[in-house]
Amino acid sequence: MTAWGPGAERAGSAVPGWLGADDRPGDLDPGGHPLVARLHRTTPWLRLSRTGRTWDALVPAVLEQKVTVVEAHRVWRALLRLAGDPAQGPAPEGMRVIPTPERVLAVTDWEWHRCGLDGARRRALRAVASVASRLEPEAAVDCADLQRRLQVVPGIGVWTAAEVVQRAFGCPDTVSYGDYHLKNQVGFALTGAARTDDDAMMALLEPWRGQRQRVVRLLLAGGVARAPRFGPRNAPTNHRRL
Repeated sequence: MTAWGPGAERAGSAVPGWLGADDRPGDLDPGGHPLVARLHRTTPWLRLSRTGRTWDALVPAVLEQKVTVVEAHRVWRALLRLAGDPAQGPAPEGMRVIPTPERVLAVTDWEWHRCGLDGARRRALRAVASVASRLEPEAAVDCADLQRRLQVVPGIGVWTAAEVVQRAFGCPDTVSYGDYHLKNQVGFALTGAARTDDDAMMALLEPWRGQRQRVVRLLLAGGVARAPRFGPRNAPTNHRRL
């Protein structure tokens, strides 16, 4: 690996975590469940990676709140172009790095509107930017404690906090409660039911407490979590026209 810029040394030391080198998939006990046992056996390459950077996971997670993937990616691209610095070294032309909290706080309301970001996510992003330095752990991470701390910040709920600890710290147990699709995907994979609610999903995953996120990832990676779709899909909202 070759890295450039003032963060090169830190980035280099983080690469093993990005690749899931310190993940422990052997900690999962399928418990005699035939599907989970088969996926655990046939998906040895699955690793839960971690970046160790709360802020870098928070920004996209906030942008993804209650919108389609297309909408979130569009706003993310606009934000990078607006406030992201050019990537260091021989990066492709136009590549930007994630904006710092200070740059995010400096974005004006009309610039946010031009990016297509609605008021609720705008306020949440500003709230986390104002306390970002206090959310970066200095030692080993207690995922449950970090989730609680994140949810104290206005605009950060159960789903966003779960997404952050999964992405930043590879927590093997945290499940994205409140996700639009996940409950149905897990329910279909484990029971064949076309629709499941969040509480029922958590009950289904309870036998693997401590490794519930790993089981979810196995179900998704194994292609068995494709729940039937009913009704119209959510149409993206263009907030720039409001």
